[in-house]
Amino acid sequence: MDRVVGIETEYGCLLSEDEPNVNSELWPAKVKNYLFRKADAGTIDLHYRDYEEPPGNGGFLLNGGRLYLDMGHIEYASPECLHLHDLVTYELAGDDLLQSSLVALGAEDRVSFIKNNVDHHTGATFGCHENYLMKREAQFTPPILGTLLTFLATRQIFTGSGRVGHSNPLAFDFEPPQSEAQVNFQLSQRADHIVNDIYQWVQFNRAIINARDEPLADYRKYRRLHLLIGDSNMSPYANALKIGTTACVLSLLEEGRLPRNLVLADAVQSTRDISRDPTQQWIIRLENGKSIGALDVQWEFHQVAQKYLHNSSAETNWLLENWGFVLEAMPHNRQALIGGIDWITKKWLLEAFVESERLTWDDPWLQSIDLEYHNIDPRRGLFFGVTPGKRIAEWNNSVRRPSATHVPPANTRASGRARAVAFFQSCNLPYVINWDSIACDSRDFLVMGNPFETYNEEVERFLAKPRVTNTDTECADR
Repeated sequence: MDRVVGIETEYGCLLSEDEPNVNSELWPAKVKNYLFRKADAGTIDLHYRDYEEPPGNGGFLLNGGRLYLDMGHIEYASPECLHLHDLVTYELAGDDLLQSSLVALGAEDRVSFIKNNVDHHTGATFGCHENYLMKREAQFTPPILGTLLTFLATRQIFTGSGRVGHSNPLAFDFEPPQSEAQVNFQLSQRADHIVNDIYQWVQFNRAIINARDEPLADYRKYRRLHLLIGDSNMSPYANALKIGTTACVLSLLEEGRLPRNLVLADAVQSTRDISRDPTQQWIIRLENGKSIGALDVQWEFHQVAQKYLHNSSAETNWLLENWGFVLEAMPHNRQALIGGIDWITKKWLLEAFVESERLTWDDPWLQSIDLEYHNIDPRRGLFFGVTPGKRIAEWNNSVRRPSATHVPPANTRASGRARAVAFFQSCNLPYVINWDSIACDSRDFLVMGNPFETYNEEVERFLAKPRVTNTDTECADR
């Protein structure tokens, strides 16, 4: 991949009838407090990060990532990863941290964390945000942005996690939604909730791309592409395709190699149309008036990536091969993708359940099944009961690494940050930790502006400076 990438995951919390504390916001706070105060998984923030993140709301972890509360949800942000295998591994570390906390607290039979993107009861959505470091000089002209949006709108055919039913979210101008026909099942959980293509302030105007320019690195060299369109994936294989194919397309963008004449007439409407299409033909309209299928669009991106990126690395070759495998299997051998592509796996499970129980697709029971697919508890989550084919199973098994909850990636800035986290855990010093800096007592800063550097030596020297704690004992020689 050779590109620094991170992923942020918000988790839903589901309480059983046996749980006396019916407030679903209580358990995210309990788990956060357990991880930082009992399990020593990281160092909790001592300062306000903004008006919605007071001291104690979250903190950085020993693996270089971050965990915090966001509007009642637990959100886990992976450390910066340079390789695709690492990114998928460290995304799974968030599941492991939360599930192990429930077990330690004796609540695993009453409380569940759900890695999905919709609340069927309220119609709300919560996100899976992707972050890609890019060169500052990358050109984002309207045709280039339009082509990127076309890729993002169509990739859901293999990245979508599927959902029962549909939502009608209000747009930013609060126009009342038009009445719509019933949708039994669709590809993407986020598609219904995207109301703009590119926008900066996205809390009530959720866009495919968040335009806020916040690189969390040296702004003269880098920009950060922040995507809101993606679903949370239970399948590590689908997660790899989501991140890997997007990273490939961004490399083509930076090199001026994107396909031509692939700009959609309306990226937001096309996103929704593809997700909801019961025929799964996924036909969309281009700006030039022509129509094309989403599968054909993805083949065009794949062919250009194959031409210019093949043999750039073993990991890229794996990605290109599996991208092609999925596109080939989609119309001809979809059974081969069960256990690998989430929406296909979920639909297969639901169809079997509908048939065995003689249900209709508007039965509320199906929404419960939908949720249980995303339960991160391996004993209960329906995803874990599916046995995929050899190709997919090997990848899904290869990326599960228990040490990822407390050991950072060795080749990015997360490594140096994790050293600081461990240091401040054992010292009674005031500190500030950010993605791109660390500080002692808010005055002595070490800036870490290059995510490709580990900063191990710089952090060690910074932390070795003689400092006196509040108890007048020195920390540098601990």
